[in-house]
Amino acid sequence: MPKIAAVSKSAVQKRARRSPAPAEAFYLPDLEYLKNLQLPEGDGEPLESDWHVVQIWLLNEVVDQLFKGRTDYFCGGNMFIYYSLEQAESVIKGSPLYKGPDFFLVKEVDGTKPRKSWVVWQEHGKYPNLIIELLSPSTAQKDREANKALYAKVFRTPEYFWYDAFSGEFAGFCLQEEEYVPIAPNERGWLWSHQLSAYLGVWEGVYHRRVYRWLRLYTAEGELVPTDQELQQHALQQAEAERQRAEAERQRAERLAQRLREMGVDPEAI
Repeated sequence: MPKIAAVSKSAVQKRARRSPAPAEAFYLPDLEYLKNLQLPEGDGEPLESDWHVVQIWLLNEVVDQLFKGRTDYFCGGNMFIYYSLEQAESVIKGSPLYKGPDFFLVKEVDGTKPRKSWVVWQEHGKYPNLIIELLSPSTAQKDREANKALYAKVFRTPEYFWYDAFSGEFAGFCLQEEEYVPIAPNERGWLWSHQLSAYLGVWEGVYHRRVYRWLRLYTAEGELVPTDQELQQHALQQAEAERQRAEAERQRAERLAQRLREMGVDPEAI
């Protein structure tokens, strides 16, 4: 069980006497109090399946490829988000209100900063710009209902997607006021993300030796955003094609030189 920082009884009583602060400002007056909390990084529960783990790796890798050269974003995978004073205080009470999306993206932040969890009051009040949940039998209802409401009304996350590789269920939503509106798929079944400036779509193939129907990214032009391995394979294929072209040109030149010699012409003299 994660360790919890000790907080004095008087401090807790003092907190109880305070009037609630506005939600948008809570992290300012209570910053010193919050610094006393040692927030758990995990709840000890494993992910649902091997696919869940590897799909998160894949999403992180292709977003990094899409944003190559940039450091102004952060991707979290199965990482806790601490978003309110009440949620943080639940740690002290011994019944933590954990919230850890399978994958999320936060833009306009320092992506080089190491983080063990995403703590909103330590990030200037920034919430995720995009969240993706990977559905499973044990989480699907929560992801479709409670989490969807939380991400819309509390996080106000502009885009929310969910996907199930086994049932094929795939949906996306964009925030309008405090409600999510479905994103209409294109003719290929892909969903456009304004936060990524790319499509999310299903691709079947091999990644890390596993064959699944993976959630991948596609550019506005319809090109698959490659993984590092795919880039390396493409480079090798190009190098091999160039080697074969050069070899074919060498053989053609040799045949021409041989014909000239047969005709009594020195090819070196031409």
